Amino acid sequence: MIPGGGQPNMQQLLQQAQKMQQDLAEAQEELARTEVDGQAGGGLVKATVTGSGELRSLVIDPKAVDPEDTETLADLVVAAVQAANENAQTLQQQKLGPLAQGLGGGSGIPGMPF
Repeated sequence: MIPGGGQPNMQQLLQQAQKMQQDLAEAQEELARTEVDGQAGGGLVKATVTGSGELRSLVIDPKAVDPEDTETLADLVVAAVQAANENAQTLQQQKLGPLAQGLGGGSGIPGMPF
């Protein structure tokens, strides 16, 4: 008879799961600290968000401000924030994707953006 009955070492599996959980938490913390940018209108509006999607700053070039056309400015702001959030999602996939696969992902982890 094979020692342990050929079953995986539960202690080893538990340690691996705890390590993956720790790696995931560290990656999420890093995402919360990392800032990514997005822009619109050829750089007239720039948005900065964290890797977790929190808007940190918005810079509007004075050339983009036309009191007669605030709708275009609003569109540029929305586009810049969307671009920054897309960059944040890409960063999330780069940082968290491999960890999700290690946790049996592929179909995603509930509550995670991948």
